[in-house]
Amino acid sequence: MDKDTVIETFTLLQSDKEVKKLFDADISARVPYRLHCCVYDFNREVREEDDLLYHYDLGGNCQTLKILNEFGECLMYYQIRPYLRPMSSMTEKEKQESLEFAWLDDWNRLAAYDNNIVKYIDWLNKHHFDYRGLIEKNLALEAPEGMYEK
Repeated sequence: MDKDTVIETFTLLQSDKEVKKLFDADISARVPYRLHCCVYDFNREVREEDDLLYHYDLGGNCQTLKILNEFGECLMYYQIRPYLRPMSSMTEKEKQESLEFAWLDDWNRLAAYDNNIVKYIDWLNKHHFDYRGLIEKNLALEAPEGMYEK
């Protein structure tokens, strides 16, 4: 991501409450699943190409993220870009696994649908798929192949 794009997205996150709300919701749901991110310094230069978020603190006047490093360092929300997988990168095995959340054809259909939506979104978060289009909005970076393999 070039410096002009970084500056534009930092400005967007600081000025557009709806975009920031989307970003907040997305990241906070992914942190429990070892979310990789790129960290920028205050000059908008890449400081760490790959670090792990381990905590998302929504408290206080300014949202902070703690990244996993030897210092337990806190970062401002606009200093990070998560690495996410495009939906198009879903493997055949993952597509089959995601079918578990398909519609059920019995009397529990409605209750199962609500429950399955929650499970499916959690599954997408766990596998770091970009189902909200953050990559296209320059709020996330495309994860290099194999980044999230166990």
